Amino acid sequence: MGILNITPDSFSDGGRFLRFDNALFQAEKMLEEGADIIDVGGESTRPGAQLVSTEEEMYRVLPLIEKLKAKTGAAISVDTSKAEVMRGAADLGVDLINDVRALQVEGALKAAVDSGLPVCLMHMKGKPKNMQENPSYEDLFSEIINFFKERVSDCIQAGIAPENIILDPGFGFGKTAQHNLALINRLSEFEALNKPLLVGLSRKSTIGLIEKNTTDRLIASVVGAVMAVQNGASIVRVHDVAQTVSALAMARAVTTEGKGL
Repeated sequence: MGILNITPDSFSDGGRFLRFDNALFQAEKMLEEGADIIDVGGESTRPGAQLVSTEEEMYRVLPLIEKLKAKTGAAISVDTSKAEVMRGAADLGVDLINDVRALQVEGALKAAVDSGLPVCLMHMKGKPKNMQENPSYEDLFSEIINFFKERVSDCIQAGIAPENIILDPGFGFGKTAQHNLALINRLSEFEALNKPLLVGLSRKSTIGLIEKNTTDRLIASVVGAVMAVQNGASIVRVHDVAQTVSALAMARAVTTEGKGL
């Protein structure tokens, strides 16, 4: 999954793709590099991020989704928590709703049900504005797993098909660096939920333990993505598509001893 932030304030690429032509070029570039899905978002959810109005978010993402669908036919996910944005994107043919708030905002669950689309539910402790203010857990894994069990149950009862639910542990969303490293290392503990896992750790602050500058976090981000896949992730959400695709292909070639090459 290639990340396309149409925002002025996202932590790594904020402002780079606000211009329509720049965003379209970046999406096409990521597709050429091997992205299976383009994740289009119009509101930053970095630590300390401020809310964006529904109108502004729709203005940022819907024209781009429409153009991408018409020009490329690519699989597109919309990264939003707002019901109106979900409905608008669904009308334009998006393939996935990716919600960091796990369809808990008013109207979001119904909009997702009405769309009939697959959804990705993310775990976040707190809100983007305050989630990194000393996050703590009595038991990290049991709390996240219990959250997922409740949300999956609510979604299924509302009318979302069980096979249309993807889970994201929420790296960096109300977690310390140590929490994030534990999640990568023990991702297999979520297997009992029997849902595909999406992992998004590209260029995040935990990567900064190794590479301090967000523009120099490529190698550590790619290594993290490979480890996440090896530990059970079905989808990795990344900024650096070509490098991640290449690294995953090499890891697959090693583990299969070259079968299929």
